[in-house]
Amino acid sequence: MRFNCYSLRLGVSLSTPDARILCVRLRALPGIVSAVVDQSELKIWYRGIFPMAQVKKLVAQITVGYKSKENEPEMADYRREAILSVGSFIAMQLLKKASPAAFASVKILRSGLILYIARNFIKNGVTGLVRDNRPNADTLTATAVIASVLAGKPESSLSLLALSNGAEMLTSYAAEKARGHISGLLNLNQPYVWLVDNGVERKVSVKEIKAGDVIAAHTGEKICIDGQVLSGTAAINQASITGESAPAMKKKGLPVYAGSVVEAGEVVIKVEKVGKDTSLAHVVHLVEEAQTRRAPVQNFADTMANLLVPISFLGAAIVYGATRDWQRVLNLLFIDFSCGLKLSTATAISAAIGAAAKQGILVKGGNYIEALADTDTVVLDKTGTITVGVPQVSAIVTASGVEEKEILLLAASAEHHSVHPLAVAIQKYVKDKSWTVPQHKSSKTIVARGMTAVVPDFEGFRGGDVLVGSAKLMKERKVVGMDQITIENLTMGYIYVARDGKLLGAIGIMDPIRPLMKKTLNQMRRYGVDEVVMLTGDSKAVASEVARDMDIDAYHAEVLPEDKANHVMKLKKRGTVMMVGDGINDAPALAFAHVGVTLGGRQTDLAAESSAVTIRSEDPSRLIDALQLGRRTMNLIHQNFTATIMVNSAAMLLGALGVITPLWAAVIHNTATLAVVLNSARILAPEKKRSIGA
Repeated sequence: MRFNCYSLRLGVSLSTPDARILCVRLRALPGIVSAVVDQSELKIWYRGIFPMAQVKKLVAQITVGYKSKENEPEMADYRREAILSVGSFIAMQLLKKASPAAFASVKILRSGLILYIARNFIKNGVTGLVRDNRPNADTLTATAVIASVLAGKPESSLSLLALSNGAEMLTSYAAEKARGHISGLLNLNQPYVWLVDNGVERKVSVKEIKAGDVIAAHTGEKICIDGQVLSGTAAINQASITGESAPAMKKKGLPVYAGSVVEAGEVVIKVEKVGKDTSLAHVVHLVEEAQTRRAPVQNFADTMANLLVPISFLGAAIVYGATRDWQRVLNLLFIDFSCGLKLSTATAISAAIGAAAKQGILVKGGNYIEALADTDTVVLDKTGTITVGVPQVSAIVTASGVEEKEILLLAASAEHHSVHPLAVAIQKYVKDKSWTVPQHKSSKTIVARGMTAVVPDFEGFRGGDVLVGSAKLMKERKVVGMDQITIENLTMGYIYVARDGKLLGAIGIMDPIRPLMKKTLNQMRRYGVDEVVMLTGDSKAVASEVARDMDIDAYHAEVLPEDKANHVMKLKKRGTVMMVGDGINDAPALAFAHVGVTLGGRQTDLAAESSAVTIRSEDPSRLIDALQLGRRTMNLIHQNFTATIMVNSAAMLLGALGVITPLWAAVIHNTATLAVVLNSARILAPEKKRSIGA
């Protein structure tokens, strides 16, 4: 069954960062396949009924500066509450020791102070009951505080509040560190640049630089803009963008990115993008926005935590009925599973997204972290993914009496204005040889076949009516001599060249396999991937050769973009599919896969927008890094689940038996919560490189 995908265009007026955020949120809506903002136009691809109301709401939110975290407490709030509760606890203990009579006389004041300190817990607890019709973790805490006040021992709950607020502050600090790690990592921290004006360098503020300016970057300096090298050579560390620690050699014509560092040499750069439009800003905004896309495991943690709260109430009721001991009741009310389950899971997902960005892997939401961990089927596009994506002249077959230079220059002249990859390969080959391409007198494109051109005589070679194209074109034009040359390697793409109706020869062009690609596929299998499938628009002969060399399980050749999407949809029925591609024809398949991944620096904007994961590096082993990170994250989350439930359950049992006091119950609960959050933050620490499957 083929999928039906429709498109819609809407006019919007947004900054580049806001436009990217809008696209990410739109792709999360049911039925939306992809969304891209091009200048002032929003393009949306969708299936089924278009969710116009939801789209308008999102656009309105972005336009007015919607903040997803606007209701979250600030670190200062946690710090203030922690200081107040800890300070009150110490003051009461000192007063109790110094003057027991005075301590007893201010019982009402003590109760009022404790209720004030617990005001946020009481408010949130009551809100949960009224709004959600079910108790939450704060309902437990509020009940414990009120119960201690009614029992005439308000100070017993003060220890709970002191520990809870202190733990909240430390936990929030750890989680915030995890969320903010990537922003600090990508901070430019470079206040000035060297502006080149009429050949003279002068130091100016980064804020003064605009697109079209020319700047110089020297050894040790951080590049603050996106641009293209005009002159010079330098070794540049691009780890903040690609995640590759080895510096890249940059020379004239090559791109450089904001956030990269000049380790050796110096270059003169033409500025193309500044400020919020740079690749670095794109990385930061994608990472920040990714935090708002929840993983299914986070929803599971929330559901489980909410289901376990009534168990604490039930346990407290049973203990009170059996013992009439308020101390044991408070033990159970002081312990809940919610904090450990929710906070540790959210921190793990945030830390994973930050750690991925550090490696040059942009994951657009926590849901994709979980999907990476479950991936068992990998689908790869061939051109630009399995292969480098840059065709190269690999063989030249000539007829008798024809020189290689002659056939190449005639082909280059006819294809001089063509942007077809095969034509570009010929032009690059001639350029690398420093040969001068003769100018054709006229040329004409034959759609899906080739080119014709009239080329004058040049460099001792005869010109004439030149025909360049496929074997099919040669047969259609009744070119003679096709049987006089032998093509041995049928896996290459061949361009045939004829002059005045007679075949001169053929130029074999091949797109080489990416280095380390076969090793990457082997590692994927050792890491739990059961099936590797290749999809390509190339001929069956080329696809068969590549599939055999790469030990690919299955391949489909001569497929159209919609066919790729259909193949992905079929594979999704029997597993979790990761689709890897880089071109505009891969966008539908990338959007339909569980995890769409774009690989390499030459990816198209549409492919990058349609994908869930963007890898800017050309190194295919980054795919393994992404799979490893997903599984490591989920393993840590499962560890945290087990630890939280076991520790808190043991504490509840000890509390019910009266073995521990409410103070120790609170200590155990809050220590366990902080421990699992810190365990989640371990994802930010670099993992030691080891052999896959070891």
